[in-house]
Amino acid sequence: MAEIKVPVFSESVSEGTLLTWHKKPGEAVKRGEVLAEIETDKVVLEVTALQDGVLQSIAKQEGDTVLSEEVLGVVGDAGSAPAAAPAAAPAEASAPAAATPAAAESVQGNEATRRDDLSPAVRKIVAEKGLNPADVPATGPKGNITKADAMGATAPAAAPAKAPVQAAPIPAGPRTEQRVPMTRIRSRIAERLKEVQNTAALLTTFNEVNMQPSMDLRKKYQDQFVAKHGVKLGFMSLFVRAATEALKAFPMINASVDGKDIIYHGYYDIGIAVASERGLVVPILRDTDQMSLAGIEKQIAEFAQKAKAGKLTLEDMSGGTFSITNGGTFGSMMSTPIINAPQSAILGMHNIIERPIAQNGQVVIAPMMYLALSYDHRIIDGKEAVQFLVMIKNLLEDPARMLLEL
Repeated sequence: MAEIKVPVFSESVSEGTLLTWHKKPGEAVKRGEVLAEIETDKVVLEVTALQDGVLQSIAKQEGDTVLSEEVLGVVGDAGSAPAAAPAAAPAEASAPAAATPAAAESVQGNEATRRDDLSPAVRKIVAEKGLNPADVPATGPKGNITKADAMGATAPAAAPAKAPVQAAPIPAGPRTEQRVPMTRIRSRIAERLKEVQNTAALLTTFNEVNMQPSMDLRKKYQDQFVAKHGVKLGFMSLFVRAATEALKAFPMINASVDGKDIIYHGYYDIGIAVASERGLVVPILRDTDQMSLAGIEKQIAEFAQKAKAGKLTLEDMSGGTFSITNGGTFGSMMSTPIINAPQSAILGMHNIIERPIAQNGQVVIAPMMYLALSYDHRIIDGKEAVQFLVMIKNLLEDPARMLLEL
């Protein structure tokens, strides 16, 4: 027997919610197979089997609150009966109405024989296929199940997976409503954002950037970049590099507030806001001043895949000194992003739209993007915020300066 336990939570996580069981008592499991999922206020954690066997019992139901290292259930070898299996139905309930007591006793005895008197080979097949021995037609000389019987039997269709509560469709009909509880992640996001609004002195400054030079750079070197690095050159890596250079020039933007102290960070860990089915998540690019454009693009692609699959870890999202969010991927023209506490600023990217601008005394059509910098006015003055955003604009409009560190 092996106990199934809740993974060890980080210090910032006190409890979680058992989201889904992927196995039922009596079903076979393999080592490393995902048995259940637990949602914390930051990530969804997978609970995997530590050995081959059969799920014997479960101690927690879907929706229950669980603590670090709490026992969820038990996995045993395939030869032991599930501890949570329901008791056998009374003989009179399973026998025909006209059956005599002796006939009912015979039926009950045959069912017990077929369930318990299994050879090791048959027991293994039954467990692997998820069969109920009572449902397998037996052709053995004593009414027992043979290997051929087990091989030819078909397991009942599995019940459809339980859909997440938040994904449930609104019932059809006029003026319908549906009440569903917030997920733990969504609830924590709401708490953190409201906390920021209540404690920080939020202010947003705006600017615009002509993306033509950056677009020309991408177009000119895209094929060579992909051939060498195996990943496309996107705008986000250019913004991360520009933001890193601007953070070096304006260290206050990279600082944070702790009570009455200001903490200046001598490193640059930039969070990239990523939308997932469970809510907004912000994985962290660490030491961006030491990362190449290709390294940034590869890390962002990996984060996107992990977010889509719900595989982001607590380590992926811990820390961060500055954040970037890109509402332009959804068509946003302008927004005022909220900082990710305890950080003091966040950069908002938006949609690129061709529109007329004045350039060298002429009206030209250029691909323009609005930029937004939301910041905590308690420690960042307007002058610093504006100059920081102007520096990002200048670097993106002349990317050679950024790549040459000029």
